[in-house]
Amino acid sequence: MRRSRAFIPTTKEAPSDATLASHIYLSRAGFISQVASGLYSYMPMAKKVITKIENVINQEMANAGCEEVELSFVTPITLWEESGRSEKFGKELLRFHDRKDNMFVLGPTHEEMMVDLVRNRVTSYKQLPINLYQMKIKFRDEARPRFGIMRGREFLMKDGYSFHSSVEDLDREFDAMERAYKKILARLGLDFRVVEADSGAIGGSGSKELMVIAGSGEDTLAVCDSCEYGANIEIFLGASDEAQKDIIFTSVKDIKGDEICPNCDGKLSLTKGIEVGHIFKLGTTYSAPLKAHYLDENGKAQPFIMGTYGMGVSRIMAAIIEQNHDESGCIWTKESAPYSVNIIISNIKDEAQVKLAEELYENLKSLNVEVMLDDTKERFGFKMKDAELIGFPYSVIIGKELENGVVQIFDRKTKEITPINAQDIKTKILELL
Repeated sequence: MRRSRAFIPTTKEAPSDATLASHIYLSRAGFISQVASGLYSYMPMAKKVITKIENVINQEMANAGCEEVELSFVTPITLWEESGRSEKFGKELLRFHDRKDNMFVLGPTHEEMMVDLVRNRVTSYKQLPINLYQMKIKFRDEARPRFGIMRGREFLMKDGYSFHSSVEDLDREFDAMERAYKKILARLGLDFRVVEADSGAIGGSGSKELMVIAGSGEDTLAVCDSCEYGANIEIFLGASDEAQKDIIFTSVKDIKGDEICPNCDGKLSLTKGIEVGHIFKLGTTYSAPLKAHYLDENGKAQPFIMGTYGMGVSRIMAAIIEQNHDESGCIWTKESAPYSVNIIISNIKDEAQVKLAEELYENLKSLNVEVMLDDTKERFGFKMKDAELIGFPYSVIIGKELENGVVQIFDRKTKEITPINAQDIKTKILELL
């Protein structure tokens, strides 16, 4: 993409209510635009990041034997009444009437809809297990939407649902989904922990959260220094009051500083985390009230035993920046970056610089490298500040040193500038990627 043609409206000003790095930098770097409280539009570079996250998820879901569907965003309230959640979910469930006075809701999650899709279509134990998922906009009418896309009212979520004929098979699938989710976050370059969690409004017999480690996280985690054990502090201490989290965090530092891991001899420490995934063993929580049955080996009708597996796609984009940023802006991981390479022409009037930049740009494009060519007439200093704000992993600087046959590579993460022979620049870039 040529920067002169790209829609990347960067700005020096952050939103007045922005406190998190992701909210500040995704807004300033031209990724997101606020429409109303808790509602955001995604601009071209954000869409590229979202697509990359979705691609990783789709690949790992395919590897795990899952199938993708797409359910209606608008859900009849009758399904929520069948499950008993229409009142339990409270005011976060946005209700409305159509012109015929039928009541609907905007889906905040799709357990009921997926059960409705499967019931009467899967009728025998021989058709089980199945695991269906979607990547879909959700809406929850949050009382206090805040932190940009970290906690908006409208968000993009991957939600999956599995159907089984035994608890043992649900346990197997639950473990398989945990492994798949861990692979997704690892591929996206994130530091994370899987922790024991509360099932909350979703229900079921057990759940785990996938937490991206970040100082700005809303959740407090107890993690082991020797094994993979982790638990949400509410589970670890049996606390449930949201307002007590920070108090608990402080008190545990003082009182529980030498707590031993329940899984090994390691010591537990506290950290903050951002929930980006949550997996549940639902059992028959939804299938029983919705009368979703299959016939078992003896021809007897049984409610499906279910699991559900959610992952916040748009929240992952924000979490990447919460974990990877500095005072200059975003630092995208290689797997998530909207463009891997940014070519900066220092002086657009210098024919030699323009010629080399164009050649490198076309060569990298032919090799399917996602590359941006900054061919604008802006000053070099402005171009560099924008490159750092946006967070391209690598920028190739073609400037005055080209007279000596040298260009430079700027590493966004380390901020190191490395001189490279101009003839070797393509090879070096491919090595880095």
